[in-house]
Formats: sequence, C-alpha cells, structure tokens
Amino acid sequence: MAHGFPTATPGSSSASGTRQPDYTAPLVVLTSLFFMWGFITALNDILIPHLRAVFTLSYVQAMLIQFCFFTAYLVISVPAGHLVRRLGYKRGIIVGLVVAGVGCLLFHPAAGQSSYAFFLGALFILASGITLLQVAANPYVTVLGPPETASARLNLTQAFNSLGTTLAPLLGSVLILAVAVKPAEEVSRMGAAERAAYAAEQASSVQLPYVGLAAVLLLIAVVIALSKLPVIREPEQPAELPQDAPRAVYHTHDSAWQYRHLVLGALGIFLYVGAEVSIGSFLVNFMAEPSVAGLPEERAARYLSLYWGGAMVGRFIGAALLKKVRPGRLLAFNALVVAALLLLAMLVAGPLAMWALLAIGLFNSIMFPTIFSLAIEGLGRHTGEGSGVVCMAIVGGAIVPVVMGFFADRIGLLHAFFVPLLCYLYIAYYGLKGHYADFEPAPTAQQRA
Repeated sequence: MAHGFPTATPGSSSASGTRQPDYTAPLVVLTSLFFMWGFITALNDILIPHLRAVFTLSYVQAMLIQFCFFTAYLVISVPAGHLVRRLGYKRGIIVGLVVAGVGCLLFHPAAGQSSYAFFLGALFILASGITLLQVAANPYVTVLGPPETASARLNLTQAFNSLGTTLAPLLGSVLILAVAVKPAEEVSRMGAAERAAYAAEQASSVQLPYVGLAAVLLLIAVVIALSKLPVIREPEQPAELPQDAPRAVYHTHDSAWQYRHLVLGALGIFLYVGAEVSIGSFLVNFMAEPSVAGLPEERAARYLSLYWGGAMVGRFIGAALLKKVRPGRLLAFNALVVAALLLLAMLVAGPLAMWALLAIGLFNSIMFPTIFSLAIEGLGRHTGEGSGVVCMAIVGGAIVPVVMGFFADRIGLLHAFFVPLLCYLYIAYYGLKGHYADFEPAPTAQQRA
C-alpha cells in the first residue's frame, strides 16, 4: 500500500476478491461526528463573550474557556491513542461520545451553581471526549479509500465539521447571547446577593443547549454501536511502492516521535489551531469595538457564522482542488493569503478589517485536514500513535489564545492579531518544505537498476 497507510477491512467478506469495497455508509456515520465536534467547539466562541460579561472577566480570564477545552488535547491525546489501539477505533469512538455527553450534562449543575470554575471543569471533560473522537475518527477517514486521495477525503468530511461550526453561532446567538447582559459598571454596583442571582440567571441560558447536545451525542453512540464499521489493520512493513513514488522510511523508526515530518506537522497543528481559535474567540468582541464595526454582540455572533461558513465552502472546494494540486502547495498558498488578510486588518481597522478577518475562514478551510494527513503519512503501524501526537498538538488552541489575550489587554485587540499572523507564516513553511522532511527522494534509474 502506498506510503504505508493502514488498510480498512470490511466487516463481511465479498464473494469477489477484486471488487473495491464501498465505504459510503461508514463515511456517512463518521461525518456526523465531524459535524458534532465542530458544532460544540464553535459554541465556545459564544460562551466567551457571554461568560465574560456575566462574570466580568478580562480577556485573559475569558480565554481560560479555550485553555481548559484545548488542554484536554494535551492531557488526553496520547492515552487516547493507546486506548484506541487497545479497544479498536469503533469502541474508541463510542467511549469518546459517552464522555463528551457527560461533559455536556455537567453544564446543567455548573449553571445552577453559577460557578465559572465548574464551567471550566465541564468543558475539560467535554473536550476529553472530543479528543478521543478526533484520535479515532481522523485516521479512520484517511484509510476508507485510496491513500492518494486521503487529504481530499478528510477535507470533505471536515466540510461537515465546518457546517457544525457555521450553525453553532446562529443557534448560540439566539439561545445564549439573546439574553440581555447588563453592562459591567451596572453589575459592579450590585450587592453580593443580587449579583449572585443575576449571574445564576445569565448562566442558566446555556443549560438547554448543552443538555440537548448530550442527548444527540448519546444517540449517535447508540447508532454507531449498532453499525457495522470496517476494521482498520495497520501493516508492520510497507507494501511495494511505485518506482517513481517517494519512499517512506517509517520502518526504520521505533517510535512515532522519531519522524521529523510528524513532529513538524504537530507543531503546524499547534499553531494552526491556536491561530484559528484565537481569531474565532475574539471576533465577536472585535466586531463590537467602536473602531471596527460597533455591532451588538448578538448581531456580531451571527456574522461569526460567515467566518465558519467560509471554512465549510472552502473545504468543499479544497476537496476538489486537492485531487489536482499537491496538498503542500495549496496549504502554503492559503496560509500566505491568511497572513496578508491579518496584516490588512491590522493596518486599516474599521469595517474593512472586520471583513478581512471574516474572509480568513475560507482559506483556513483545508489547513487542519491537510496538515494532519501530511503529518501521519508513511507512519504505518505507528499511525495510531502518530494520530495521538498530532491531536495532542491541538493544545495550541489553549495556549495561543491566552497569549493573544495577554497582548490584547496591553496593546489593544487589533494589534494583538500579530500573534496568529506569525502562526500562519510557519504553516506556509510546512506546506512548502517541512512536510518533506521524513521522506527519501525517489530512486534514480541507475539505483533501480
């Protein structure tokens, strides 16, 4: 098998050994997972302005929402990789769904106690389940078809992840941000008892959405438990490669950490997720600033759906382009365009800055699945471990927003966007050169002879 990707074996054997297996049904089931974790992750962008206003938080304190959510990727990814290898991908997905459902249910008592710390704990548990889903589902999609179209296939399923991130701000603006929040000055003048009652009332607006999410997650777990999904089999050694193909060297390593292209790809995921989450987390507050657009937060949240909607459209386009354009080149091009849009926003401010940041979603579209597929390419039997390493790097969503929040509190929100700008410059490097690091050049005619 080219590049040493693992293979997927259907649950039931076919009478004809030559017919290619049909993976449409498994892909449809897995696509629902991508939608759900996109929806849940994007709801954080609604929680941030809401809880920031309710608990009168600074930017850094508000970014603890993303810190706790994405720290789970650092803590849970490697154990999740071992768990998936032991239980299998299907059971790993079921466990991830149940854990995520429990995390959603914990939002109810967190709101009842009006405790920001409780909210953060519930987010960590919810993210732990999402992490397990990512570790299991991403490599699952890459093997449900030919390896040469793995990037395109993962981009297609990620498009439905973006559908979830697009719908989440619309629903969140209605169910969460539509609840009127008093100005911080008025809240500060309240007595302790009155302030506690007000915080409890505001926090309760998140109960219904997250209980509903818990029900959906548990329902999907039941559906997957009853479904017949293919079994992933990871080869110990690579199959014979075409003569003109680059030759993977994974069989010379004992650990996934020894693959340079994987480590560089993990850093790319760290910076990409951190940059994407930073932009999404601050967009509502950014669009509400008088120097930009001066929009009310509820209306700004609806514009946020354009940011995530652009990513959805871009992934459908990217899935087609990646069948004709090398993934690394398209990744580098998109990263450079995003860097230019960020620089434009920082220089001009005003409504043009708002539209420049919203346009970033379109070019963000192919980045995560492309970096992911390039990073785990050629890992063979280390694919599960490599997937855990890459998913662990999603902790960038915890670190980079806090760093950006630190600068936003000191130099202003607009100028703090230099942080994601630097992240995208590295991603351009990875697309151009970094992902080639662990591959030997194709053998010459003399070497083949």
